[in-house]
Amino acid sequence: MAKSIGVSSDSILSDLKLKKYAPLYFLQGTEPFFIDQVSDYIEKNILSAADKGFNQTILYGKDTTIGAIITAAKRFPMMAERQVVIVKEAQDVSDLEKYIKNKVGGKELEYNALEEYARKPLTSTILVFCFKNKTLDGRKALAKVIDENAILLTSKGLYDNELPVWISNYVKSIGYQINEQAVRLLCEFVGNNLSRLSNEIDKIIINLKDEKTISDTHVVKFVGVSKEYNVFELQKALGQKNVLLCNKIIHYFSENAKENPIQMTIGNLFGYFSKLLLVKVNKPTNEFDASKFLGVPPFIAKDYLQSANKYTANQLINTFSYLKDADMASKGLGMGTLDDGEILKELIFKILHN
Repeated sequence: MAKSIGVSSDSILSDLKLKKYAPLYFLQGTEPFFIDQVSDYIEKNILSAADKGFNQTILYGKDTTIGAIITAAKRFPMMAERQVVIVKEAQDVSDLEKYIKNKVGGKELEYNALEEYARKPLTSTILVFCFKNKTLDGRKALAKVIDENAILLTSKGLYDNELPVWISNYVKSIGYQINEQAVRLLCEFVGNNLSRLSNEIDKIIINLKDEKTISDTHVVKFVGVSKEYNVFELQKALGQKNVLLCNKIIHYFSENAKENPIQMTIGNLFGYFSKLLLVKVNKPTNEFDASKFLGVPPFIAKDYLQSANKYTANQLINTFSYLKDADMASKGLGMGTLDDGEILKELIFKILHN
């Protein structure tokens, strides 16, 4: 069984905080946040300030080779127990995965420098590779050797239904609490970019002063979300078929077009009505059943259940045609010479009156 199964950034950080160090870490995958979380901790906490000057080396993929990296890793620490070598943007090391042919004892053999080092790494070195937005080819020997001999983290982005738990846990990990509505606003307006989410949460916490719970009011104030006039509130107003509120929001969007680009609005509405149609087709009996196929938490699925009752299946299907027309018009195709505000007004009118 592969060593990497069950390895997470949390488990690695737990070991690091207990001073359980490995000589080689290979951090790869599509979610940079988890890679940065581990490498930043190692960079900031393993060595003392006095030891970092001589024993911490930061290399960048575009500016180095695997030979230079291995040479740095094989050096012994200077007047310290260990040294740290961190390779940032390791996916840009051009020869990292290359195999070199060499004759040994009359036989021509292929070897990879990292693979050879991984088999017997120097125990006084902590070597860290930050291999972002891609992974090693699991079919090749290098990936298998790394898996067996290093701490291998393969980071993946979170699904939308995993975000609320992640947000709550992240906030809790830094000693604070967050209410349900604040979580929802962060999910809707920041999305699943974990680096941006963590930055926004950190920004809120800096401004909390003596408070210990993040509320929706804090998100609105410090993240820059308009509580009354945003895409989430537009979706909610459409779900309730609240004509007056829809028109107020669209007017606000027209007056603040830079902060509310039409393409983003149309994209969000497409996702929203797609979920309403899923509810219509699957006919769940409660929010817990709905949350499973919608990929959202039950407290959000409940709103979709209520809104789906306001529309027939045919009305929802027609809505996708209206969204397509609006998208084309926003790109200069069809609908004459309407500006973005007029396109949105016509779109909302069609949705509410079809």
